Amino acid sequence: QVKLVESGGGSVQSGGSLTLSCVVSGSIPTSACWGWYRQAPGQARVGVARIERGGGGGYGTFVKGRFTISKDNAKNTLSLQMTNLKPEDTAMYYCAVDHAVCSWLWDVQNRGQGTQVTVFS
Repeated sequence: QVKLVESGGGSVQSGGSLTLSCVVSGSIPTSACWGWYRQAPGQARVGVARIERGGGGGYGTFVKGRFTISKDNAKNTLSLQMTNLKPEDTAMYYCAVDHAVCSWLWDVQNRGQGTQVTVFS
């Protein structure tokens, strides 16, 4: 079993920044991909970012250079640095370690409980 624990969410003014963290433990599948998705109330899951095979980041089109994903292999920690936040970024953010993420699919089994991000204007 994989355990994922997110932290770092909060309420910020439009234009502000937040850094989300996710600590992953347990039986981590080595071939799975790591990423973040978000979900607002009544809306579908939306992929935010993913660690690519080469170690860089892949991002949803709406990110437009505002977010940076990173992974600390020694600490099994995934981070998402978010800048220039907008009210439309308001959602629950989840980290995921799952084979589905490799195909930019977000109906995942291994995910955390989420951390809320609220951006007010």
